[in-house]
Amino acid sequence: MDGLECSEINLRYVKDKLLRVDAEYYQKDSLILETVLESMAGKTISAHNGKTDCSAFYPSITGYYSDDRNNIPFLRVNEIVDGLVVISDKTVFLPEEVLKANSKTIALAHPGDIIIAKGGNTLAKVGLVTDEFSVYATCRDVIILRTGEMTDLNNFYLWAYLHGSFGQKLMWRSASQTGQPHLTLNSIGDIHVPEYSMALQEAIEELYNRSVYLKQASQQNYDKAADIFETALGITQIPGTAVSVKNFSDSFVKTGRLDSEYYQPKFDVLFDALEKFPNKRLGGNDGIVDIRKSIEPGSEAYKEEGIPFVRVSDISKYEITPPEIFLSHDIVEDVEALFPKKDTILFSKDGSVGIAYKLERDEDIVTSGALLHLTVRNTSEILPDYLTLVLNSTAVQMQAERDSNGAVIQHWKPSEIENVIVPVLDIDKQKELSEMVQKSFALRHQSKQLLEYAKQAVEMAIEQGEDTALAWLKERTGE
Repeated sequence: MDGLECSEINLRYVKDKLLRVDAEYYQKDSLILETVLESMAGKTISAHNGKTDCSAFYPSITGYYSDDRNNIPFLRVNEIVDGLVVISDKTVFLPEEVLKANSKTIALAHPGDIIIAKGGNTLAKVGLVTDEFSVYATCRDVIILRTGEMTDLNNFYLWAYLHGSFGQKLMWRSASQTGQPHLTLNSIGDIHVPEYSMALQEAIEELYNRSVYLKQASQQNYDKAADIFETALGITQIPGTAVSVKNFSDSFVKTGRLDSEYYQPKFDVLFDALEKFPNKRLGGNDGIVDIRKSIEPGSEAYKEEGIPFVRVSDISKYEITPPEIFLSHDIVEDVEALFPKKDTILFSKDGSVGIAYKLERDEDIVTSGALLHLTVRNTSEILPDYLTLVLNSTAVQMQAERDSNGAVIQHWKPSEIENVIVPVLDIDKQKELSEMVQKSFALRHQSKQLLEYAKQAVEMAIEQGEDTALAWLKERTGE
């Protein structure tokens, strides 16, 4: 029949593959890939003394989650971003005593190790554990590939190989097909790794180190811009919670709020500081932006391909993480009208409230209803990059905290968001801060590009030879 391909397999080969009898395992492309890679010099990860481990069943620990960075970060699949382990505002931390009490069931990872998502839509997602912390706890959904005792194999090269197309295909192929596909410890250890000179492997490591340097420079530029803004307002040190005494006429009558958190003295300090500067409301008839809502299609509309559907969990103030959920092109009539344009600020109102991210270009995506679209009305008065910096600053984050206090699940009402007070510094200061933010994002882009080069160089070495890959890297990086 047209379009039908068959693979003829020897029974001995099937037995060698632990009796894998699912047809997908023996697809023609997979067999060619296996033949090509195994014809190259190299060994399996296990033969290089790479060790695999993972957390076993442990009791519920959600009650111990905290945002205290003095504790130990708990790595879940969401911490794997673009090939790296990224600690963000959404990362949770666990006390050391909880990990000691579960030392036999919660596995720990260390800098230089590689973690790999076990199953589901995120299967084979790879992250290199950075040295931001000395130790990391891991959830049951990831496999740890320990690299500390590996021989004759650079862990950065191994990471780039697994993160690239060849490693991804091998892992997807080796996934167990019982129920939901998932990876096993043995399937990772049995992956064949092509052998290349230390020149290529060390070039990959150098790319990673340069990428880290650029990312740190990016963070420093952004933090400096935030510090300059908050210093200008005089809000770098705002007192914590203390007793606040309010008359009924100055509290409930004005605000309709009776929860004590709403009247913490730190909010009085904040608004006293804001009143010393020109300021405007964020929305409303006289506000800075037009506010537009997106849609909430419901989980029944989720697809595995189509238009990327961006939710609050997919954004940070630095980037949009490629979403794992998609929508069909006919989800609504004229779906293109929902696509956000360049300089639109995505602003979260539910869950993790008050996250602002400005789009650098038009995007063919649909965002969830929890992300508002903010468009600056007069860019000669308010620069979009400056406004995004302000929205992510203490000045607005405290307003979000005040308004959304008291709810089991954080929710910031659009009517409250419209009334957010935005300090309007003079245009020259806005330009200075905007340029710093833009430089930060440019450095972050360069950092990600170097990691992409590392992945592409390994793929090129396999397809075209090591010399070609090294020459290509030298052309791209100037070294």
